[in-house]
Amino acid sequence: MPKKIRELISELEKAGFINRGGKGSHRNFIHPNVMKPVVVSGNPGDDAKKYQERVIEAAIEESKL
Repeated sequence: MPKKIRELISELEKAGFINRGGKGSHRNFIHPNVMKPVVVSGNPGDDAKKYQERVIEAAIEESKL
């Protein structure tokens, strides 16, 4: 069962990422320890794609370094 977009956003916020806003259904999250912003696309109730889950997991791991 894929995660929902709202769950991915919640995980990012718990890891200390800040929502910079975005355009339409896109949101940009930044963190002081992560070089590139993380872009999350989709409405909160949508199922997340597998690549979105992988990108967010990698960004959270990078933020812990």
